[in-house]
Amino acid sequence: MDIQKIVSELEREKDRISKAIAVLVESASSRLTKRKISGAGKAGAPSKGRRRGGITPAGRRRLSDAMKKRWAERKRKKS
Repeated sequence: MDIQKIVSELEREKDRISKAIAVLVESASSRLTKRKISGAGKAGAPSKGRRRGGITPAGRRRLSDAMKKRWAERKRKKS
């Protein structure tokens, strides 16, 4: 292979990598800017006044009843 051809291929590869790095840096900085604008204070901090996830007391009761029923059925099958 010709050395000039190898050098030109490496230059193209270097340009491609440089463009990829620029895109990643731009995307990371835009995400950081969006977090700062949201006003949550610390990045990733949950907003006050709104619970995320969890289960309501009524849901907990339904789940408890369903699990007790399931365990009773399993116990009956073993006996």
